[in-house]
Amino acid sequence: MRNIHWLLKAFSTIGLILTLGVSLSADAGLFGFGGDSWKEEVLLHDGQKIVVTRSQTYGGRHDPGDSPPVKDQSITFSLPGTSKSIIWNDATTEDIGHANFDILALHIKNNTPYIVASPNLCISYNKWGNPTPPYIFFKYIGKAWQQISLSEFPVEFSNINLVINTESHAKELVDYGVASVELVNQLNSSLRQAEYITIIREPISNGCPKLERIEGGWQTPGGPKLAYPIPSPQPK
Repeated sequence: MRNIHWLLKAFSTIGLILTLGVSLSADAGLFGFGGDSWKEEVLLHDGQKIVVTRSQTYGGRHDPGDSPPVKDQSITFSLPGTSKSIIWNDATTEDIGHANFDILALHIKNNTPYIVASPNLCISYNKWGNPTPPYIFFKYIGKAWQQISLSEFPVEFSNINLVINTESHAKELVDYGVASVELVNQLNSSLRQAEYITIIREPISNGCPKLERIEGGWQTPGGPKLAYPIPSPQPK
């Protein structure tokens, strides 16, 4: 009887461990998964090169079994010929559940920096108005970043000059210390979408369905309710 009792207790313990494992996996987006930081060499439109520091942490909302997405990210740099440090941040928001953007390019004109970013996945595209071409533009004005329109973005800026898929390449970027312009181009070369090769200015479809924000998530207009649900906030 003592052996049977011990076996039942053991099975109960194993079941509890498995249940906890499933629970932790399902809620993995509620926990942090560390982060990475590295430097990239950025080729500006006038041929100048600057070195920027990029950082990202992992977490945010994701499905069980998937790697955690980028939760928060930043890019820090100094204007050429100055010691003025500028930082651009992209933090998780509840309506998206992870970072809003993929950062594509940094450009500078007359000591004014510009950032080109692309919404990260379809919920972010909808949040940011389904832009076409699929970019969001930012300009550093005064002491703050402000969103600007495509028409306000200088026409001489055309090259993508930052590593795009940083989730996949983070380890090698950290190992390199400073990613050269050549390495940046090499890491981006597998992305064949037109908007990732050069900064385009013509309308282009992003392939995302139109969604509308509703309480607790998103849905396709007239479609199934909560087609793209967002879970309620959980205790941290």
